[in-house]
Amino acid sequence: MRAPLPAAFVRCPIAHRALHDRARRRIENSASAIRAARAAGYGIEIDLQLSADGVAMVFHDEDLGRLTGEDGPLNARSAAELGRIKLTGSDDTIPTFAQVLSLIGGAVPLLVEIKDQSLTMSQTDGRLEQATAHDLESYSGEVALMSFNPHSVAHMARLCPMRPRGLTTAAYDADWGPLSAATRDALRDIPDYDRTLSSFISHEADDLARPRVAALKAQGAVILCWTIRSAEDEAKARKIAQNITFEGYAAQFPA
Repeated sequence: MRAPLPAAFVRCPIAHRALHDRARRRIENSASAIRAARAAGYGIEIDLQLSADGVAMVFHDEDLGRLTGEDGPLNARSAAELGRIKLTGSDDTIPTFAQVLSLIGGAVPLLVEIKDQSLTMSQTDGRLEQATAHDLESYSGEVALMSFNPHSVAHMARLCPMRPRGLTTAAYDADWGPLSAATRDALRDIPDYDRTLSSFISHEADDLARPRVAALKAQGAVILCWTIRSAEDEAKARKIAQNITFEGYAAQFPA
């Protein structure tokens, strides 16, 4: 079934990787950034990666180096090890998905991006998707699930059929060079929307004028976008998108 996206995901601007602000020691995807977004009433977007022992962790990168004082792949460490690693510039450590769900407690809508574990947008082993579904079993708040990898979204359609799902989408230009040209060409046209029983996309803001986006919107898809960094860009994006994912400024709630 195609689970509809709740109205809260249009009503509340969505804080990208939560309401992070390094100057205030709120690092992306951290507990402090989660608490700040919840207090402001914003929706929250987070990223999930998988620990070595199969626990869903809230962290964007595959590698620890950019955001911590450690090096190497996140998936080489256990959840307990990761939970002891401080995020650079903060007293926060890397949280589990279960911990973040407890922090949010259903107060605001939560948009979850499941990071591509294949690194090639190919079929995944389903372990991160299974860990995500497990943590959501007892959560009653509003959650929507998405991924750049359509195979991951298809897993979630099977594991969490009642949770709304969507595709994170992009222009797939030269910056996506690690992906093959054939893969980029295929994904650019968003061919998996119906196969994955999606109800929304979160599309690259600079590419919102793409005809395929308009066609999906006409079909009934909710159009979200990433990542807006100014009020000016927000106003432009909202001519097409029904809501935004933002960072670096205080997004306004629609009237």
